[in-house]
Amino acid sequence: MGLPIWRALVFLSLFANQLNSQDPNTDASHLSNFFNQMSTSSPKPHTFSSLCSSPGVVCDRQKQNILHLSAPGSNLSGPIPDNTIGKLIKLQSLDLSGNKITSLPSDLWSLDSLQHLNLSSNLISHPLPSNVGNFVSLRTLDLSFNAFSGEIPASISSVVALTTLNLNNNAFRSVLPPGLLNCRALVSIDLSSNRLTGSLPVGFGSAFPELKRLNLSRNLFQGSVDGVLRGNVETVDLSDNRFDGHVLHLITGHKHNLSSLTHLDLSENGFVGHILNGLSSAQKLGHLNLASNRFRVQEFPQITKLSALYYLNLSRTNLVGFIPSEISRLSLLKVLDLSSNNLTGNVPLLLPLENIEVLDLSLNKLDGDIPRTVLEKLSLTRRFNFSFNNLTFCDPNFTQEMIQTSFVGLTNNCPFAAKPVVQKGESVSKKKTGLKIGLTLAISMAFLLVALLVVLVALRGRRKSRTWATKQAAEPNLLLDQGESTDVPVVMIDKPLMKMTLADLKAATLNFDSGALLWESKSGPTYEAVLPGGFRAALKVVSSGTTLSDHEASLTFERLARINHPNLVPLSGYCIAAEQRIVIYEHLDYVNLHTLFHTTDESVSWILRHKIALGTARALAFLHHGCIPPVVHGEVKAGTIFLDTSQEPQLAEFGLAKLLNEGLLCDLDGYTPTELEEHGSPTLESDVYSFGVVLLELVSGKKAEWDLVSWVRGLVREGQGSRAIDPTLQGTGPVEQIAEAVKIGYLCTADLSWKRPTMQQVVGLLKDISPS
Repeated sequence: MGLPIWRALVFLSLFANQLNSQDPNTDASHLSNFFNQMSTSSPKPHTFSSLCSSPGVVCDRQKQNILHLSAPGSNLSGPIPDNTIGKLIKLQSLDLSGNKITSLPSDLWSLDSLQHLNLSSNLISHPLPSNVGNFVSLRTLDLSFNAFSGEIPASISSVVALTTLNLNNNAFRSVLPPGLLNCRALVSIDLSSNRLTGSLPVGFGSAFPELKRLNLSRNLFQGSVDGVLRGNVETVDLSDNRFDGHVLHLITGHKHNLSSLTHLDLSENGFVGHILNGLSSAQKLGHLNLASNRFRVQEFPQITKLSALYYLNLSRTNLVGFIPSEISRLSLLKVLDLSSNNLTGNVPLLLPLENIEVLDLSLNKLDGDIPRTVLEKLSLTRRFNFSFNNLTFCDPNFTQEMIQTSFVGLTNNCPFAAKPVVQKGESVSKKKTGLKIGLTLAISMAFLLVALLVVLVALRGRRKSRTWATKQAAEPNLLLDQGESTDVPVVMIDKPLMKMTLADLKAATLNFDSGALLWESKSGPTYEAVLPGGFRAALKVVSSGTTLSDHEASLTFERLARINHPNLVPLSGYCIAAEQRIVIYEHLDYVNLHTLFHTTDESVSWILRHKIALGTARALAFLHHGCIPPVVHGEVKAGTIFLDTSQEPQLAEFGLAKLLNEGLLCDLDGYTPTELEEHGSPTLESDVYSFGVVLLELVSGKKAEWDLVSWVRGLVREGQGSRAIDPTLQGTGPVEQIAEAVKIGYLCTADLSWKRPTMQQVVGLLKDISPS
């Protein structure tokens, strides 16, 4: 039995009570009600004195009131009822993290003695009430890893004693309330992975004199950031936003002391200036990521003073010139990424490889031989990449796979004698070699005949296959005919108080009638529905044939529902009915990219097209690089990209590929690379290819079904890529920028998957051609 379940049973055995033998207005009674209603286990009698001596509970000296309650990971689920913990009037700290709580009681906000509140890692999805301002004594507030929505309430300004604010990994929107600046005691602020927009309030950088930790990453903030780097600050993460302005504005005074700074991440923004302006005093700085900004062209910075660095990422920062040999003084480095710059010269003989785990020098203009001392130490690293330089190398110990992933475009100058054909320690004789070649040819011919037969059978089977639409037309009311029970519950993650069953979904779609069909994709049809309570929904019926069990499918949906990004359509709920998996999204009347470009005459400017491309790339980069393990989308296409009311792209249906059989997503449709016919399941690389097709649609205005990729790639190879540009874009943006977008689409649609860039690299490339 796992620890959380055991802990829950301990609580129940100690806290549950027969209410008719106890004063209903005591803390013991309120807590007993709480655990009775939050768990289905049978209660057992207890006394209040035993409650005060149980794990996780601290009472006052008189054993009358509970001061501290800690029940993390205790298998508590559902909404917290009123008249339970909200009546513990002397409560000072409450930790209910790591449970499955879906909503909070209205009387929680009356606990004006509360100093510490931790509700992280639950399933709470409603907006944060303005009553949070009642917590005038609150010092720490942790609501991270939930699905809180709406704005951060302005009443947060009343919580002036707050020292720690963790709201990361939710769905908060809109701008930061200026009243947050009243919380001058804040030491730690984490608002990462939300959908916050706009500029930071004026004076944000100087508002918190005690601030040590600041994380605003993975939002949609914009504008300049002034004065956040100051004496007390230890960690600052502003990555993956739209901040701009001079990097010096981050620092309060050019000679400010940054001796406490240990972690700085400014990547994926639009900062300008010199890379290391003002950082010379950061002697403790260990993690520095400045990748993908708009720094001016500059030679490699004097970085050896930052001797504590163990992580250094300067990719896509406009570096030119040589890599200085002094870089060897950074002996603690574990990660060194200098990719996608214009560095020239040789690879330094004394790279700091003693502790290196990741080394990336790809996409530069380095030349000469890679030093043997460097090659010999690469076997100790976890990942390395020298691709797309003018380098040569020789190491007979590298496998072909390693050469094809880490030395792409380089010259292997090993002499033939360096890689002899040997058998049992001896050179193979010419006679044996000839015999071996003959046998190999004969076996190859036999396998070729078998392969041809398999292809013929597969093509015959493919002609017999039908899409879901054909199936739906031939077999109406497909879900109804399966004979499953209609009382299967619907799980609403965003709105847990909505109690529904499969019968409600059927009623809302007239039994999934074609008249309610919104769109269709390879993963299945999507229907419009108005659910009980007036909730407008889009119901995706995932095609049958999944190999996942119901439990595995449920876990997949729960994980997908926790993925929040400004450019992803969040999953609101799901229903598992027999072999069908029904995914529920909020339907907001957004127009998709296919409709915008191919069914209307509306003219779309280059600025908007670039915005769509960059936002979609950000979404995919987050799925590929911001989720652990990475999430494959599986069906990136114009029909799954929507524009919201602010014309921000929203990528829908992510992660559903895991629920489908391999064959359902490998049909070639203009967006799918040919390797999926061989390997079946979508991959990160096939997502990149599909995005490349979407990008080519954006710049050309042509449908993917038209032989778009072959046509554009042929033009680019002939040096005529600009001929692919949509004529209606004339005058809406610089031709040079749009032509660069064509080249990015070319890179993404490379025939060989290992030649395609990562989505992080694509984001950087698109930011480099961002319209002014």
